[in-house]
Amino acid sequence: MIVKHPKIIMIMGVSGSGKTTVGRLLASRLGGVFFDADDFHPTANTDKMSRGIPLDDADRLPWLARLRDEVISPAPLDSVTILACSALKESYRAILGKNLPTIFLHGDATVLAKRLSQRSGHYMKPEMLASQLAALNEPDESEAMHFPVTLTPQEIVDGIIRAFFLEV
Repeated sequence: MIVKHPKIIMIMGVSGSGKTTVGRLLASRLGGVFFDADDFHPTANTDKMSRGIPLDDADRLPWLARLRDEVISPAPLDSVTILACSALKESYRAILGKNLPTIFLHGDATVLAKRLSQRSGHYMKPEMLASQLAALNEPDESEAMHFPVTLTPQEIVDGIIRAFFLEV
């Protein structure tokens, strides 16, 4: 959904898709604020993922409600808020906000797995990618702008800015 000059934009996709990198770069370019949904997981969730155990709906629902209540609902109207969140299922996105302008970063499982294997210090284990891909309900293009992860973060951010912030 294209909304000119949105106050909140969600960057979604599975782990390794570049949500945090793109979100930070976008917030910096727009002079906005960036939130990484991973920072809002309760300790029980991060402990579970650190052990290679995928989260289920019961784990994710309180986390999603917290994001809605602490990031989305109080987002200031005088700046742009960027939220990087996996938001894997349509029902999760509905909790966060049905009409939230959304960017979907997508890619081939091989490319995503390679990216995850090159990360260090993150609790998300590369072997958990399959569970995220299995849970993913890809939004259609009327619900989210789609960008392949093969583009550079700069190219993705440029595309987002052209679509949402430049008048044509």
